[in-house]
Amino acid sequence: MGLRDIRKRIKSVKNTRQITKAMKMVSAAKLRKAQDNVIAARPYAQTLDAVMAQLLSKDPGEVSHPLLTRREVKRIEFVVVSSDRGLAGGFNSNITRRALKFLSEHKQHEVTITTVGRKAGDFLRGRGYTIRKDWPGVFGKLNYAAAEAITAELTERFLSGQVDAVYFLFNEFVSAISQVPNLQQLLPFELNKADAGGKPAGEYAYEPNPQAVLEKLVPQAVNVKVYRGLLESWAAEHAARMAAMENATKNAGEMIGTLTLFYNRTRQALITKELMEIVSGAEALKG
Repeated sequence: MGLRDIRKRIKSVKNTRQITKAMKMVSAAKLRKAQDNVIAARPYAQTLDAVMAQLLSKDPGEVSHPLLTRREVKRIEFVVVSSDRGLAGGFNSNITRRALKFLSEHKQHEVTITTVGRKAGDFLRGRGYTIRKDWPGVFGKLNYAAAEAITAELTERFLSGQVDAVYFLFNEFVSAISQVPNLQQLLPFELNKADAGGKPAGEYAYEPNPQAVLEKLVPQAVNVKVYRGLLESWAAEHAARMAAMENATKNAGEMIGTLTLFYNRTRQALITKELMEIVSGAEALKG
């Protein structure tokens, strides 16, 4: 490899490092906002689950709701949440690996797939799976209305009997360096045991009656579950991308150092060779 080639490669790696550094800064800024949204949503979701737990602890004859109805599971709707873009480390591979495991575990069922985020859809199509419904661009402008639209479509399929259960898979944001796949049963609705554990103190008086309150809260609780899952995935994506770009920037710096050292050694070797040729020529002329 000549000096010109080495210089070109050093320049190319420096340009790459500038890009990865910029992407890290962008993801860090978006992560702060996404993390604030996740933290703000968690107390409401946990309190809602706790109130629901108190309602559902009542006599089944006193309260009921179609979204709580359990029946023999033959058809399953599987919702997989990924990102629209790559360069996020293991964010998408962790989700797709868990999705394949779920599909393998439910071969005896008729499973239809819904995807939120382009990467999961592309991956599963490449493995021969058919995507029944795709929700593109949700993370371009993530809001509660997007979650409501997704939930409404899934709820209609469950209530009409097209599916007997709905499962929801997303990456949960644990910290800036940790994101874990989270698989939840969305329908028939069941409580998140971890959140429902902290029941509100005292007993509530439900007006006009517990059944009326339950009819209002169950659809809302399903919406909140989906919205919270999308927020968690959004924050987890930026955390994973920030870490991936930080590692890429560090690796680029190390590569630049290695190439620079190689460049200097090669240049020094060429200079030494030229000096030796000059000295040899001078000695030959003396002779």
